[in-house]
Amino acid sequence: MLCLASKGKRFVNRITIFGMLLLFGIGSTARAQDDRAVLQALMFESPEKLAAAAVSGGDAARGAVVFFTPTMSCANCHAVNDSAEKSQANVGPNLASPNQDLSNAGVVDAILHPSKSISKGFETVQVLTVDGKVLTGVLVAQSDESVQLRDPSTGKTIEVSADDIEDVATSELSVMPEGVAGQIGSRQAFLDLVRYLIEIRDGGAARASELQPKVMPTAEPLPEYESHIDHAGILASLDQQAMKRGEAIYNRTCVNCHGTVDAPGSLPTSLRFASGKFKNGFDPHSMYQTITKGFGLMLPQRNLVPQQKYDVIHYIRHAYLKEHNPTQFARVDEDYLASLPKGDTRGPEPSLIEAWREMDYGPNLMATVEIGNDAKNFAYKGHAIRLDQGRGGITRGEHRVVYEHDTMRVAVAWLGDEFIDYNGINFNGVHRRHPRIVGEVVFENANGPGWANPENDSFDEVREPGRDGRFYGPLPSDWIDYQGTYVNGMETILHYRVGGIDVHERPTLEQLGENAIFQRSLSVDANERRLTMRVADREEGEVFLDADHTKAVWSSSEDGSEALVFAVAGDVSQLEWQFADDQIRLALMPNANARDFTVHAFRCDSKADAEQTIGELIEGIDPAARSAKEWATSTSENAKRWPEIVTTKITTADDGGPFAVDTIQYPVNNPWFCRMRLTGVDFLDDGESAVLSDWDGNVWKVTGLHQPEVTWQRIASGLFQPLGIKIRDGEIFVTCRDQLCRLHDFNGDGETDYYESFNHDHYVTDHFHEFAMGLQCDDDGNFYYAKSACHALPAIVPHHGTLLKVSADGSSTEILANGFRAANGVCRNDDGTFFVTDQEGHWNPKNRINWVRPGRFYGNMLGYHDVTDPSDSAMEPPMCWITNSFDRSPAELLWVTSDKWGPLKGSLLNMSYGYGKLYVAPHEIIGDQMQGGMCELPLPQFPTGIMRGRFHPDDGDLYVTGMYSWAGTQQADGGFYRVRYTGKPIHVPLSLNCRGTTVRIGLSDEVDPESVLPESFLISRWNIKRSKNYGSKHFDTQTIEVASAHWDAEQLEIVLELPELKPTWCMEIQMELRGADGEPIHRVIHNTIHELN
Repeated sequence: MLCLASKGKRFVNRITIFGMLLLFGIGSTARAQDDRAVLQALMFESPEKLAAAAVSGGDAARGAVVFFTPTMSCANCHAVNDSAEKSQANVGPNLASPNQDLSNAGVVDAILHPSKSISKGFETVQVLTVDGKVLTGVLVAQSDESVQLRDPSTGKTIEVSADDIEDVATSELSVMPEGVAGQIGSRQAFLDLVRYLIEIRDGGAARASELQPKVMPTAEPLPEYESHIDHAGILASLDQQAMKRGEAIYNRTCVNCHGTVDAPGSLPTSLRFASGKFKNGFDPHSMYQTITKGFGLMLPQRNLVPQQKYDVIHYIRHAYLKEHNPTQFARVDEDYLASLPKGDTRGPEPSLIEAWREMDYGPNLMATVEIGNDAKNFAYKGHAIRLDQGRGGITRGEHRVVYEHDTMRVAVAWLGDEFIDYNGINFNGVHRRHPRIVGEVVFENANGPGWANPENDSFDEVREPGRDGRFYGPLPSDWIDYQGTYVNGMETILHYRVGGIDVHERPTLEQLGENAIFQRSLSVDANERRLTMRVADREEGEVFLDADHTKAVWSSSEDGSEALVFAVAGDVSQLEWQFADDQIRLALMPNANARDFTVHAFRCDSKADAEQTIGELIEGIDPAARSAKEWATSTSENAKRWPEIVTTKITTADDGGPFAVDTIQYPVNNPWFCRMRLTGVDFLDDGESAVLSDWDGNVWKVTGLHQPEVTWQRIASGLFQPLGIKIRDGEIFVTCRDQLCRLHDFNGDGETDYYESFNHDHYVTDHFHEFAMGLQCDDDGNFYYAKSACHALPAIVPHHGTLLKVSADGSSTEILANGFRAANGVCRNDDGTFFVTDQEGHWNPKNRINWVRPGRFYGNMLGYHDVTDPSDSAMEPPMCWITNSFDRSPAELLWVTSDKWGPLKGSLLNMSYGYGKLYVAPHEIIGDQMQGGMCELPLPQFPTGIMRGRFHPDDGDLYVTGMYSWAGTQQADGGFYRVRYTGKPIHVPLSLNCRGTTVRIGLSDEVDPESVLPESFLISRWNIKRSKNYGSKHFDTQTIEVASAHWDAEQLEIVLELPELKPTWCMEIQMELRGADGEPIHRVIHNTIHELN
C-alpha cells in the first residue's frame, strides 16, 4: 500500500505549504478593508457565542442566498441534496447529510477555520511525480498500484501510477481557503449562513429543498466596457513596461496562491504556472476570461482593470510559460489577434492605491537608498529630508536631500515629483531589492567620508572593509560622530561632531525665480584645527572660482552647456574652496569663535545666470535670520508636527474560557495614512499610557488603557524600521536598523524634539533582511537586541546574525553570540542568558527556540564568524526545533511576571508572528543543555502576526503588538491587544521532564484521572536534516508506543512510560483528556529531547 502521512479520527500529521495565504481580493480597496474588518471581528468571538447568535437571530432563507451567491463558491464544492454528484467539484462534504458529530459551534469553526479539522475523505493530498510535477487533489483511493485524486476545480479523477510517484503527503490545508468568511460582508449575513447550514444539517435534503432560493443569486454583472474591449490593441501594445507592471501585480496579488518557479503557493489547488496545465484555456484571451469571470475555485479578480489583467498575463506567459512550461505558451501572431472579439476601448485607467506611496512619513525619513545603480553611491544610513514646504511629507514635494549618518556626507540632492522607487521590504514588500531615488540629481557625493580626518586632513578610509570589499559602519567617533536630529515644526536640523567640534546643519530650499537653491546652513563651534567639508563630486567639465565672488565656484558640464554652482555666504572669512580627487571641498580654517554660514547649490544654463543668481542670493541674506544652532535649541517655540489626536475604542472578546482578549483598536483611518504595523510596546509611569513603535518609522503614545476609549498621539516619525521599544528611567528608547535612538520632548507637548542617536555602532548594508529586532534592558541599564543576517547570502559585516549588547551609556556595542539567521527579538533571563528565536532557512532545517549563552555559535554557517565546521556538533543546539505547521515564524519570548496570571506565573511564553498565536514553552536543563517544547495557549488566533509583548506593571495583564509584512497567515496590517487571564482552567503544560523512558508533563490545572489513559495520547517523532539547503523535509516519522499513563494528583503531572523513547530533534505529543469538570481537552506539544539521563 502506498503510504500517506498517518491520519486518524483526531490526529493529523501534516506537511507545510510554503508561502502566504491570500484572501481572495474582490471589489475596491475600501470594500476589501471592510470585509477584512468583518472577518477580524468574527475571529474574536467564540464559535459557541456565534452559533447561539445564529440560532436566535439568523435567518435560514437569507443564509441560503448567501450560500448560493456565486462569489462565495460554496455550491461549487458542497452538495445540499441527495446526490453529491450535483456539486461541481465534489471536493467538500454533502452539507445536507445528517452529522451528529458536528455541533453548532463546529459549523462556525468549519467556516472560520476550515483547515482546523478536515473531514475524513476530503483531505488534500499532494503527489510529487518522478519528473518533478506536483499534483494536488482530494484522495479518492490508494493502492500498491496507484493513487487516485479528485481535481478540485473540475471534479474529475486523476490516477497516478505508483511507478510515477516520488512522494505522497497529506497537506495541512483544506481546499476551502482561510478567510472565505471575509467575503460575506456583515456579521448578520454570517449568522444567516450558519443558521441555514444548521437547518439543512438537521433537516437534510428536504429542508435544503425548501430553503433553496426561488430566484438563484447571479454573479455581479460585468462592467459595461467589458463587452467591447480592444483585446488585440492591448495585446499588441504589451512591452517591457507591461512586463514590469505585470510582475508587480503578480507579486502582490497572485504569488501567494500560485507560487513561484521554485516554491508552491499556499493554496494547494492553485495552478503552478511553471509546470501545470491550464484547465480553462492558456491563450491570452482565455486567461483574460478566467481572471475576469473566475473559474472553479478562483473568484473573478474584479479589482483589476483590462490593462492590468493583460499586464499580469504578459508576465505569466514570459516569466513562467515560455521558458518553464512551453506547451502552455500560446503563439500570438496577426492571425490570433485578428480572431479576437473586436472592441473600441481599453477600459478605465488603472487606479492603484499603494499604501507605501500614500503614507505621510513626515518631512524626513531614515532608510537605505542608492543613487544610481552602480553601487558607487549608497546612503546606508540614509536620512532623506524634504526641503520644500507643504503637506504630505517626504513622498510629496519636489526637492530633497539625503544625508548619510556614518560619513556625514550629503549623498545626493535631487528634484522631481517622485521620492524613490519604493523597492524595499518595508515599502512594496519586494525582497532582495533596495530603494533608489527617482528624479534629477542636482549634485552628489559618492561613497566615502563627508569630512576630512581632522588628524591629517585626509579623506582616506580607515574603516575595515566588509567581506565584499565595501566600507560599512561609522567612522571613528573622534573623526565623525553623528549625535542626533532636532525637529522644529517641519524643519529638520542635524547635529554631529567633526573632530569633537559640534556642528548643527539645517538643509533648506530657496526659490529665486526659476532657480531652486539647495542650501546647507551650518553652525560650527570654534575649531583649532582645519576642518574640510566635502561639498560635491565634480563633473566632467572645468572647475573654477568666480572672479567677483570669491566664495562661489562653478563645476561645468563637459560640453559647457550647464553649470553646477556653489556659493557660500555668512561668516566666510576663514573659508577656502579646494579641488582635489574630483571633489569640490570647503575648508574651514582654524577659528577662535563659532561661525554660521550657508552653502548654496543650484544649476543654471550660463555663467551670466549664475552671477546674477549669486548676487541676488547675497543681497537677499537676512543678517537677523536664525542660525542652524538657534533652530535646534529654540525648543520652547517648537511647533507640533502632528497636532491631531485620534480616538479609538477598546472592544472585548470573552467566550467564557481562560483568557479574554481586549482589542485596543488602532486608528485605521488616521490623518497620515499610516499603516500601523506595530512592533513594540512599553508603559509610562502614569499607568494609563503606553508607547508603541511601528515598522514605518513612527512612535505612538496611547492613553486611556483602562477607559472605554483610548487616544493615539503620534510622537515621533521618520525612524529606520523600528522593531523594538523600551522605557528606561522614564526615557523612551527605540531599536532602529541604523541606531538605538533616545527620544527627547523638551517642551512638554508630547512630541519628540530631539532624536538622540544614543548608539549608532550598527553596521548597515543594502541587504533587505538585516533587521534589528527587539529591545530589552538589564538592571544596570545595558540594552540588548538581535541583528539578522543576509537571508540566503554570506554575511558581510560583523553584526550580521548576532545578539548585541549596548553599554548603559551608549558608548560601546559588544557581540554576545553569533550564528543566527533571522533572530526575531530577545528575551533576557535573570541569570545572564537569553532566549532568541530563529527562522527556518539555510542551515536552519526548522524554526529554533534558542537558549543563548554569550560566546557561543548558533548554527548559521552564512553568519559572520570564524566557524568552518558545518557539523551539528559544532553548533549550540536549540532548546527545541519547531516545525512550520506548528509555528511557521516564532517571534519574541517573555516571562510571565504577573500574579494575575495564576498558575502561569513564572512560565515562559512565545509569540507567533507566523500564526498570530501565543504559546507556553516548558523546558528543563540537563547538564549543560536546555531542552523543552511549546504548546499553544487556548485563545483565538489574532488577526495579525504577534511580534512583541509586555506585562503591565500595574494591572498585571499582557499587552501584545503585531504586524504583517513578510510570510505569515494573519494579514491584518497591525494590532494592539490586551490578554487577560480569567481564572478558568487552562490545562497547558508548565513543565516537561524526560528521563530514561519516562515523560512527566506538569499541567496548570487538574484533569480527570480516568481520562489519562495510553490511548489518550498519540506521540510521534521524526528527523530533520541541517544543511546548506533551505529547511528540511521530515524523515523517518515513527509513532512511539505509550505503555502506560497515569495522573499524579499531588504533582499535577501526567506520567507517561514510553519504552521506545530516545533523544530526538522533533517530537509531537497529542493529548485528548478531560478536565476536572468533564470538559474535553485537546493539547499538542512540539518538543526536542537532547538528553534522557
